[in-house]
Order: sequence, then structure tokens, then C-alpha cells
Amino acid sequence: MDSMMRNGAMRIFIGLMMLTACLAAPMQCHFNSQALCEYEGKQYSMGESWMEQGCIQCTCLHPVGVGCCETVHQPVDFPAWCEVRVETLTCQVTLVMTSDPRLLCIPGENNIDPRHGAINMNLAG
Repeated sequence: MDSMMRNGAMRIFIGLMMLTACLAAPMQCHFNSQALCEYEGKQYSMGESWMEQGCIQCTCLHPVGVGCCETVHQPVDFPAWCEVRVETLTCQVTLVMTSDPRLLCIPGENNIDPRHGAINMNLAG
């Protein structure tokens, strides 16, 4: 019976991780068979999820442990003058200009390296 419960829990974990992959494109997942379904003093039941610091979503797989996945998918192909910023409270990823982080960096639109002159310079006379 214990083996059946573990197999069922693992199927649920794999299903939840696949769903999470579709929704949030996790980067890495891990499973801890010794972990308790508890976070910041709150108890969780089988199938319930919670968000830990660092944008890590965990799911209770009681009695077999806890499965967790990163939920932030950081871009990898962007100009050198852009950088990735992750808002830790919302887990929102933003690509900004390195020279002025208040400005969004949109690959394909602001392709001119700002170190070499003005962006969107109008050359038409």
C-alpha cells in the first residue's frame, strides 16, 4: 500500500510540475522526501502549494515529501547593454537598459548600443 501511495504522489508531483512548466516555465525542480509540508509556521495538505522566497513554488506531497520548482524563467538571448531584473515580491522578470534601469530594453527595437550614440536618432532631414 505504501508503494502505491508513493507512486500516486509521484504522479501528482510530475503532473503539477508539468502544469507549472506550462504556466511559469520553471528552471529547476527538486524533490525532498524528508521535508515537511510546512512553511513559515503554516501547515499544508496533500496537493497544496506555497511560494517560498526566491520565487520557488513548493507542493506538498504528504506523506512522501515536498517538491519545489523555480518559477522565474530568465531570458538568455539579449543585447549586452541590457540586464535582467527580477522583482522578488511578484517574481516578475524585466529586461532593462544597463545604463539606465528605468528604461525597458526591448530586443529588436532599441538595437543600438547606447554607448555609441543616441537611440532612435532621426537621420531623415
